[in-house]
Amino acid sequence: MQYVDKLRATVESLLFITNEPLSIEELLELTEFEEDDLRDALSWLQEDYSDDSKGIGVLEIAGGYIMGIKKDYLPYVEKIYKPQLNTLSMAALETLAIIAYKQPITRGEIELIRGVKVDKIMQNLLAKMLIEEKGRKDVPGRPILYGTTKQFLQYFGINSLDELPENQLLNLDAAEAEKLVADELESIV
Repeated sequence: MQYVDKLRATVESLLFITNEPLSIEELLELTEFEEDDLRDALSWLQEDYSDDSKGIGVLEIAGGYIMGIKKDYLPYVEKIYKPQLNTLSMAALETLAIIAYKQPITRGEIELIRGVKVDKIMQNLLAKMLIEEKGRKDVPGRPILYGTTKQFLQYFGINSLDELPENQLLNLDAAEAEKLVADELESIV
């Protein structure tokens, strides 16, 4: 087996077997290949799996790479496999949308925007590892700041927060923007 074929097969097998996206750094550590060669292998694999006749692809999400089901085929797969995180209420989606767009943000600031208490919702989002503590705000009482996680990106199938819908929100008031983002996040799920 040639070096290039071995490299591609090695990377393909790692991306296939992992449950979490693997970063370039993790792939370099696991394979001990040269970075340029690794990037070439990833590009080749992405192109090879981009063929419309294939139901899986090499996806770049949450700052890493993983083999996964293409979006067009998710409805079929979901009939037999339901992810554990699939039950987010509208209130949880709204809260998650606020955190995603305003992070880092305190619980009090979220409650001010939503107009209701969010203690249980925050506990649920923390338990599902969609949000995490990002530090403390430098004000009296030093409230905890929250932000989204790598699992958030993976759950919604995006590579970075820059991929969240943004332009549509510019001319909306807070309530309209919150509803639009919650609807968008719900449609992804």
